[in-house]
Amino acid sequence: MRTKQELAAAIRQDRRAALVVNAHSRRGRAHHHAALARITAAGFELLGTYPVDRPGQLEAALAAAVDLGPDLLVAGGGDGTLSAAARVLAHRDMALGLLPLGTTNNFARTVGVPLDLDGAVGVLATGTVIDVDLGLAGDVRFANHVGVGLSADIMLKTPRRLKRISGRLAYPLTALALLVRHRPLRVTVRADGAAHEFRTHQVYVANGGFHAGRPITADTDADDRLLVAYPVGGPTRRGLLRDTARNAATGHRRSVGDEPFLAVGGLSLETDRPARVEVDGELCGRTPLRIGLDPNALRVMAPAGTLDR
Repeated sequence: MRTKQELAAAIRQDRRAALVVNAHSRRGRAHHHAALARITAAGFELLGTYPVDRPGQLEAALAAAVDLGPDLLVAGGGDGTLSAAARVLAHRDMALGLLPLGTTNNFARTVGVPLDLDGAVGVLATGTVIDVDLGLAGDVRFANHVGVGLSADIMLKTPRRLKRISGRLAYPLTALALLVRHRPLRVTVRADGAAHEFRTHQVYVANGGFHAGRPITADTDADDRLLVAYPVGGPTRRGLLRDTARNAATGHRRSVGDEPFLAVGGLSLETDRPARVEVDGELCGRTPLRIGLDPNALRVMAPAGTLDR
C-alpha cells in the first residue's frame, strides 16, 4: 500500500482515473457529459466511464471501475452513491474523488469539496489525499450517518420526482405528511458501560459533519474517531419540528460536548419496537443494531491544505 503522499503524487503525475456517475441522483443525468468533459480537460486519462441509469447497476459499475486499477475513482451522485463507493474503496490503494450531484451532499460538505462541478473537478486536479473514518452499521460501512425512526420512513416514501424538483426540501415536505401518523420510539443507546434513554420520533448516529445539508455541530467531522448519537426532539410532534428548525439554525454554534449529543467510539442501539434503519439514505434493516467505527478506512481527494489527522 502506497502512502497518501505517494498516491497523491501518482494522481498528479499520471492522471489515471475511472468515472462512475449515478444518473438516478438529482443532478447526475444532466451533468454526466459535462463531468466527463471537465475531467478530460483537466488532463486525466479516463480508463473507463460508467453512467449508471438503472437501479441495481451501481455496485457492479463501481467494481468494474476498481478492476481497471486507476489511482483515482471519481464517483458522481448523492450521499447514497458516495457511500456505496466508500464501501467498495475501503482499505484499497486508491483514492475516491467526489462529484456532489445529489440532494444534500453531506459527505462532500464534510470533506470540504465544492458543490459546483468546476470546483469539484478542481479538487480532483489540485487537491490532496486524506484518509477519513467510516462508520459500521452492523457490517455495513457508511460515510455520513445512520437514521432510526422517521428518517427511514421518509427515505422509503419520498418520491424521486419530488427530490428532482424541490431538492432537499423534498424531505421535510414528506416528513410533514408522515408525521401525522408517526408514533414516538423509546430508544436505548448503550455505550462505554452506560445506558442512555430517549423517547423520540427520530435518532441519528453521525460519522460525518453534516446532516440534511446543515452542520451537525461546529466540531464534528469524519476524521475524529468518534460517532455522535443524538435524538431530534422528544415524544411530541411539536418537539420534533422545533428541534429540526433549531438544528438547522444553530448547528454551526454547538459542540459535541453539549446535550443531547453523545460522542463515543461505538454503541448499540435498541428500540421498544423494531424500527426501520436508513444508512446514508438507503434502507438497511431494522433495530436492534450495533454501530462502530472503521478508523482511517477511506482515502479521499480533498482540497489542498485540508487537515488530515
